[in-house]
Amino acid sequence: MPKTRKKSVKGSKRNRITRAKPKLLLQLLLPPHRPSLRERIRFPEHLRSKRMVAPLVLAGIILIGIYWFILKDIPSPNKLSSLNSPLTTKIFDRSGKLLFNIFVDENRTLVSLNDVPKSVREATIAIEDKDFYKHRGVSPIGGMVRALKELVLRQQLQGGSTITQQLVKTALLTPERTPQRKVKEIILALLVELRYSKDEILEMYLNQVPYGGTAWGIEAAAQRYFGKNIKEVNLAEAALLAGLPQAPTRYSPFGANPEFAQERQLTVLKRMVEDHYISQAEADAAATYELTFQQPTTPIQAPHFVMYVKKQLVEKYGEKLVEQGGLRVTTTLDLELQDFAQATVASEVAKLKTYKVGNGAALVTRPYTGEILAMVGSTDYFASESGNFNVTIAERQPGSSIKPINYAIGIENKTVTPASVLIDEPSCFGTFQEPYCPKNYDGNFHGPVQVRFALGNSYNIPAVKMLKLNGVETMTASTSAFGITTLNDPDRFGLSLTLGGGEVPMTEMATAFGVFANGGLRKDLVAILKVQDANGNVLEEYQDANLNAEIISQLLINGPRVISRETAFLISHILLDQNARSAAFGSSFLQVSGHPAVSVKTGTTDEMRDNWTIGFTPEVVVATWVGNNDNTKMNPYLTSGVTGAAPIWNKIMGFYLRDKKETWPKQPDGIVGLQVCSITGLLPQAENACPARFEYFIKGTEPKVTEQLKESVPIDTSTDKLARSDQTEHIEVKEKLVVHDAFGLYCIDCNHENDPVHTIR
Repeated sequence: MPKTRKKSVKGSKRNRITRAKPKLLLQLLLPPHRPSLRERIRFPEHLRSKRMVAPLVLAGIILIGIYWFILKDIPSPNKLSSLNSPLTTKIFDRSGKLLFNIFVDENRTLVSLNDVPKSVREATIAIEDKDFYKHRGVSPIGGMVRALKELVLRQQLQGGSTITQQLVKTALLTPERTPQRKVKEIILALLVELRYSKDEILEMYLNQVPYGGTAWGIEAAAQRYFGKNIKEVNLAEAALLAGLPQAPTRYSPFGANPEFAQERQLTVLKRMVEDHYISQAEADAAATYELTFQQPTTPIQAPHFVMYVKKQLVEKYGEKLVEQGGLRVTTTLDLELQDFAQATVASEVAKLKTYKVGNGAALVTRPYTGEILAMVGSTDYFASESGNFNVTIAERQPGSSIKPINYAIGIENKTVTPASVLIDEPSCFGTFQEPYCPKNYDGNFHGPVQVRFALGNSYNIPAVKMLKLNGVETMTASTSAFGITTLNDPDRFGLSLTLGGGEVPMTEMATAFGVFANGGLRKDLVAILKVQDANGNVLEEYQDANLNAEIISQLLINGPRVISRETAFLISHILLDQNARSAAFGSSFLQVSGHPAVSVKTGTTDEMRDNWTIGFTPEVVVATWVGNNDNTKMNPYLTSGVTGAAPIWNKIMGFYLRDKKETWPKQPDGIVGLQVCSITGLLPQAENACPARFEYFIKGTEPKVTEQLKESVPIDTSTDKLARSDQTEHIEVKEKLVVHDAFGLYCIDCNHENDPVHTIR
């Protein structure tokens, strides 16, 4: 048994060695085995199941994503203790002439929190972050919920920022409005609250946030706006300063809309009362306190335009980059034209003092590119009377200057032609409330008037009839297509809309008139040609500025089509036709000497609050206005086309065209011309019973019927007027000269003394 067992063991060992030889050979020939990721990572026993591995891998991916997209380049909160050296942003006109330097004084004065008046601190906390001393950097219940609501409902990242978050955003982050930046802002705010005390954070906020212009920090702001140290400001001044950081360019009293500064100040005072920092009596006293501003001393040319441009830059690039980033901005402005327009507005308004005119404005644009060539927002940006209120972007009633859009709609929809008759007679238009009974500018009625002459002479009753045919809803929708954004709610307006019953900024009126100049295409206004960063890299560039006269002649303009070329041509031709407007305006400033191809329309509102003149050629649009900033009435003897805005318009248009070749509206192939009866607008009879005149039509809309003026109608024999529909006595059917419009008929050779008012429903 022992021998047998021993032999068995030895034999087993030899067999194992023999079987192993092929494996050893393979190991020598093949590369060494490397363990897999799963073999190298030894999960604890309770995590080795497949159900646990997938969530862990997902969590790892999420953590890597958070680091890569959010935490990788997040700045250190310690950077708040130091200030970066700012770079000057320069704004130029189109030829490279310097308009303005935007810079921050490197020697800005830092102030301790103890030197900041209690009213300034309380006003800042009340308007920006009422729970500042309660939260730890973010306000989840108040601010965060509000921010989430804006993000979900309006897709906007705004609101909800605490003072700590605003400090972080201003000093450490870029102005981009993205979810990633918002998360960084929240994380940094929490870290800052761990690193600094509340008073230190408030002090840094007051010293580092922008207050508009060159004012970064509360001390610089007090000096810039009031010419005093921050220690010396009162409650009214404190409330204005505290309201600036949320939108310094928007709320600056020296900005494009200085009225926003006062509105913001009142909001701050209201919040201070709500948070029990001040009484209502103190707030009322501060609200009525007359603020005296320190006028800016930095050299600036075309200030209204510069502030208009700066506002656009801030909206796109943020306050910090614009104020300190060293941008180089080339604008569309023509400084020579700007200086002439500014001088003209100032000199002409000075002549109108007896007419109770306090201010004037002008805007010059290139319609086929949308470029703003000149912008005069008031007679003098630095004057206390008109000041930095920019009328070109303020909403004012346009008066009759809105009428071309109304008539263009009717022509475009083939409701009327330039020869269609609209009877100008005493009329009241029925409404749900009181009847609307418009009057003409000259106080007279003119009987049958064809569209060309109704628009040219700016008669009101035909214009209201035109809107009645178009419909207010169609009118408001069409004005939106023309580039006007303020008339988009038809429920707010009635038939007075065609007489200027809604408020429109001059910039949008220039865009609308540019549609006619462009053959029916809209080109929105542009003020910036190129923006470069401090290293010369191009951040944006307007390519359409390269369009030239050949583009104009071919009408190869990039932009949405609003009306047909044919309609644009007809409106342009009517507005340049001196014969079409001579009955109302005669020889006036609406004629530019040596330039008969200029289309123009005036507009004067009821009670003489606004007086406009807007005219154009295919190369330029010039809009002018006179009135008063506070909307008070001017002298009723101010005559549209003779005084007011017209002389300003005439001089600016003449200056621009002085060395230009005459450019007429290009007649499209779809326009035909023929002789029509000058009374009815129909084809004249062979025996010339009606004097004929020449008129243009969109092909297919020209009259097909020969006029027949004589018609048998019932006449009141006691008055020689048309008999009433309910009349039963003193009636005789007679042959009379009769003209029809869409609302009734008019007897030319009847008695019209004390004509009754016609009710149109």
